[in-house]
Amino acid sequence: MSPSAPDLVALVDDTMRGVFAQLDSWRTSIETVLATEPRAAELDDAVASLVLPVLADEDSLLVGAGFIADADAVGTRGVHFAWWLGPLEDNPVLGATTVPTRLDLSTRGYTEYLRDFRSLEWFRVPTTTFQAHVTGPYVDHLCTCDYILTFTSPVRVPGDGVAGVVGADVAVRRLEREVLPALLRVEQPMAIIGEYGRVIVSTAPGMPVASIVPEDAVRFECATAPFAIVPSP
Repeated sequence: MSPSAPDLVALVDDTMRGVFAQLDSWRTSIETVLATEPRAAELDDAVASLVLPVLADEDSLLVGAGFIADADAVGTRGVHFAWWLGPLEDNPVLGATTVPTRLDLSTRGYTEYLRDFRSLEWFRVPTTTFQAHVTGPYVDHLCTCDYILTFTSPVRVPGDGVAGVVGADVAVRRLEREVLPALLRVEQPMAIIGEYGRVIVSTAPGMPVASIVPEDAVRFECATAPFAIVPSP
């Protein structure tokens, strides 16, 4: 029996639930570490111990993960990235890697926009709503040069407000491996779309990745993320 739209919704919800649960676990641990007022190096070590085992897993859904701190929270100048990338296929920025590597912004000459990182969606939304957020799909020019979804959740310290965000990147191509087999078993072409109607994964020729579906399209809403299943018109 081929899956129905509700079946696809359940599949997407199960997949996204795992990502959010991972963020919640990391957030709790990082908040505990921040309560001890660690130096930046100590914080980095703590974050690495959390994310590296997940990124090193060959079946991991995540292509990157870590903690982006407001400078005031860790006593550094400017944005502080404790962020690691999982093994990557050959790409224009990093080439091919076989083990997780730390993101080194000092080698990037085009990251001036990060000086105002508080205005970027993946940081601004969770730190103002105090809720987890999904940004994308968008092309990640910083690391993978491919379409990704960025999941972020606010990290708070009692009495001090928001210290930053814990986050995880999911490559659209990796997500396809999880959901495309089910989509292909549906007789009618379908697409998974994000919050603003932008296509994430699709089997419909007229609905390529990153295209935007009409606002009046039939949608089957997901519960765990701002995604929906949209049948091809």
